[in-house]
Amino acid sequence: MIAVAGGGVAGAASAILLAEAGCEVTLIERAAGPAHKVCGEFISGEARIYLEKLGLDMASLGGQAVANVRLVRGGQVVTAALPFTGLGVTRKILDEALLRRAAQAGAIVRRGHAIRRISFQNQIKIEIDQSDALNAQTLMLATGKHEMRGMPRIARPSRFVGFKTHFQLSPAQLSEVSNHVELILFRGGYAGLQCVEDGATNLSLLVDAAVLKRIGGKWSALLDYLQSESPHLAGRLAGATELLPAPLTVARVPFGFSHKPCASDPPGLFRLGDQAAVIQSFTGDGMAIALHSAALASFHVAAGHAAQEYHRCLRADIYGQLHRAAALHAITSTPLLGAVAFAGAQYWPSILARAATWTRIPEKSQYAV
Repeated sequence: MIAVAGGGVAGAASAILLAEAGCEVTLIERAAGPAHKVCGEFISGEARIYLEKLGLDMASLGGQAVANVRLVRGGQVVTAALPFTGLGVTRKILDEALLRRAAQAGAIVRRGHAIRRISFQNQIKIEIDQSDALNAQTLMLATGKHEMRGMPRIARPSRFVGFKTHFQLSPAQLSEVSNHVELILFRGGYAGLQCVEDGATNLSLLVDAAVLKRIGGKWSALLDYLQSESPHLAGRLAGATELLPAPLTVARVPFGFSHKPCASDPPGLFRLGDQAAVIQSFTGDGMAIALHSAALASFHVAAGHAAQEYHRCLRADIYGQLHRAAALHAITSTPLLGAVAFAGAQYWPSILARAATWTRIPEKSQYAV
């Protein structure tokens, strides 16, 4: 039996693929029903193809097309066409669609259950809630940004704090943002703005914890700070209504992490999504990596390969992508280098499309399984 810990993009995708391959699969998801998650909610070109291969009707999800990128610094804006057409879809909608597909494929989907402990002996024992337990030969660890007790990612946590919320923009501003993803640089971080379904707009951002502390740590103060730093964002939010009761937050995310297989790894443990690798958020390729890891891991499991072989293959596929993303983040996070890079983008806007290509999964690895 194969257990999947986590019903996000990576976990649900692996459950679909393994169930379709004839495996006995049980997926355990702690959320009892549809829920928002901290995510930029950008589906890149390769992620879209993976989702369609899983059987999702992307048009039915109500996602908004994203064909262009705007880079914003202060009052200056650079616009370029993306090398693909992405989609803006909330995780609340996307994850539910994937979980439905997993159940249709034959996986057992258990909602509203938290995993308390996992132990590795002759079998993998998964203790759920207070008294329930599950035995498995293979575990797909897909708990996203949340650490599983006893199985930490060996990486330095980021100093940045992440926030995500949704706004209803004014009709004029919604029209301006439509078909674009906007990357807004400010002192101490960056924000992303894009349309999702039902007329909502996703605002996701990363801010240095020191900056957040200096301004008082409250969401209202952070919004004021962002708008004082970015006249562009202030204009976008003029007359806007926040749709979530409070923003979702996350901290200590190990950006740049990539699991390196070693002899001490428990047998039968396959790390997926953010448990396998974490790319910088501005790339918008986190969901693509999650889907690629699910496809690759499912192939190795169905073929009877060891987890270490899967982890070596995944690391080889995405190692360069992660490092290029980290380098771009370092450049944009440094005031002088960031100014030089922005000036370069103003002179050569197509460099933004090149950057998008540099931070994708290499074409030779996409859909190879």
